[in-house]
Amino acid sequence: MADDHKYRSWVEVDLNHYRHNWSEIRRLIGPRVAIMPAVKADAYGHGAIEISRIALQCGASCLGVANADEGVQLRAGGIDAPVVILSPATVSEIREIIKHNLIPSISDLTFAREYDKELRAAEIRMPVHIEVDTGMGRGGLIYSEALQTIRRIAELPHLILRGIFTHFSSSEVADDDHNRIQWERFNRTLDELHEAGIEIPIKHMSNSGGVMNYPHCHFDLVRPGIMTYGIFPAKSPSPGIDILPVMSFKTSVVLVKEFPKDYGIGYNRTFITSCPTRIATIPVGYGDGFGVILSNRGEALIRGRRAPVVGRVSMDMCTIDVTHIPECGVGDEVVLLGRQGAEYISANEIAGRAGTISYEVLCALGKRAPRVFLDKGRADTVEPRLRRVFIPDEEKSIARIDNIIRRCFQARANDEELGNAIYYEMFETLFGKEDRRLELRTRFKYDIRVQEFSKGEIKEDPTVEGSFRIKTRVEYTKVLRSSFFLIGCAMNNEQLAALFREEFCEYRWLLGRTEDPFRERDFKIEAVRVDGDSVPIIRAEQTARGYEVWCGGSVLQGKVDRPVKVELEIVTRKPRNSNIFSVFIVYPTRGLEISFDYGDAGLKNVREVSFFSGKCPNPEVVRDKNRSIVLKMKDDEWVFPNSGTTFIWDL
Repeated sequence: MADDHKYRSWVEVDLNHYRHNWSEIRRLIGPRVAIMPAVKADAYGHGAIEISRIALQCGASCLGVANADEGVQLRAGGIDAPVVILSPATVSEIREIIKHNLIPSISDLTFAREYDKELRAAEIRMPVHIEVDTGMGRGGLIYSEALQTIRRIAELPHLILRGIFTHFSSSEVADDDHNRIQWERFNRTLDELHEAGIEIPIKHMSNSGGVMNYPHCHFDLVRPGIMTYGIFPAKSPSPGIDILPVMSFKTSVVLVKEFPKDYGIGYNRTFITSCPTRIATIPVGYGDGFGVILSNRGEALIRGRRAPVVGRVSMDMCTIDVTHIPECGVGDEVVLLGRQGAEYISANEIAGRAGTISYEVLCALGKRAPRVFLDKGRADTVEPRLRRVFIPDEEKSIARIDNIIRRCFQARANDEELGNAIYYEMFETLFGKEDRRLELRTRFKYDIRVQEFSKGEIKEDPTVEGSFRIKTRVEYTKVLRSSFFLIGCAMNNEQLAALFREEFCEYRWLLGRTEDPFRERDFKIEAVRVDGDSVPIIRAEQTARGYEVWCGGSVLQGKVDRPVKVELEIVTRKPRNSNIFSVFIVYPTRGLEISFDYGDAGLKNVREVSFFSGKCPNPEVVRDKNRSIVLKMKDDEWVFPNSGTTFIWDL
């Protein structure tokens, strides 16, 4: 009940039922398969922003939408998880895709080339998913031509081939031969790509019907839609699967009148009373998604009993015969979709009466009604809202916030030029680039150990003579933004700057050696862990930005958009004739500890020179003479970018 009929009509969205359905999906697919819930069409009419938040709490690795505008709506609502545009993206959407960090689906080479061109201009690389048409006859590369086209797409330097997928044409039908053919075509394409040396880490095929009927097609990720909202994709339930409907559409009686025999009801008098009849009027019509097709054939629930819709459904009203419910009165709750007492009207039932499918019913019903979100039986935990959040182009949320901040600086400085200078300096310090999200890290630990190489190591590799071994262990907590990331080693400042422009670069190292050819042992990653789980290295390669090591995979898919502890262990070399070692803070960081252990290297007169910007600029310094220096800040103390310390010693 929505606050004793606070609204003329309303849609109740039961978030507990949504969580229950999520648990059922997880039971069906197991713990290792990631989930991309379909939240397109405003989460099938349920409210995309609120549903997305619950999905992410339940462990969604990413969110699926139909177009860039739907992705922008999520960003405006504060959703910063990966968002995949499942329909073929268009060239006109590219700017919005880049600006709001969305992931497009590629179905043709022309779009891929235009996208790469825009990314090159922005000096960034971004992920894409490639769709293969295996028999749906809609979006995607024709399976017989997929290998040839994907080879060309893979050559585009600014595209990261993150995912590849296809779509069932009739997954709700178990044991359908065409589904088997689609599966075989998709697998053949994957085999061809593997033989060609093209590895795309995330593969997905199953929608709701695939989750229910084709467990061998789950691959790395599934894309459930209708079943997350408690509706079976087929007309009848699937045995052994327990899902609960999430949406109810309710209104209330606004008028009750008595009519004599032979009285016409509604437009064109399509219903004529055959006897004295009691008619209730409700404020719902085809403008609310309750279609004209339901005239004289739809039903509603009032006081736990079914009542027929009579007369033609108008834009804003329709009429119900309540002669058999004499106690019906103005203000009574009316359920058009959902349960009331022992009676239940399902989306599939409405679809059957309207000659359509349940998907359309959910997306259409209650177009103008606020969503009331029930959480543990309470309706006041999430603010009710209308189905859509309209944001004109000139008032996109992020741009609007930026302008407000800039005007505040101008007012505080009482000078427009100075205010702008402060604003741009702050922006560059915190974000680096205009389209970059703010990264926050906590409990940052940076342990450096300087060691001598042994005589045996020098004998085995004479090139290490004249160098120290530097063993570095970095640890911090952050919200993981992607299941893949880059660790980069730059040879010079230009390469380092390029790595800073790379959104997926998690850690950067400046080797500072240009006179000798780089060898992989000069920068060795010994361990990468997230929440204690080892993260595999996908590939390591020399590029124009230096030595790049890409890490990630399925082990991270359930951790995306959650706070995680990142641990990196790296071994590199440092010339003995260099007597400085610097540590820089490049993200806003709360709480840190930097230790420099030089006891095994015999360094003399080691001291630190530090600059930390923030409310507490002076860390606690603990010295162990001739052994180590440790700098500490408490876990509730913030350090801002462009901070750091340099350790210096005598040669």
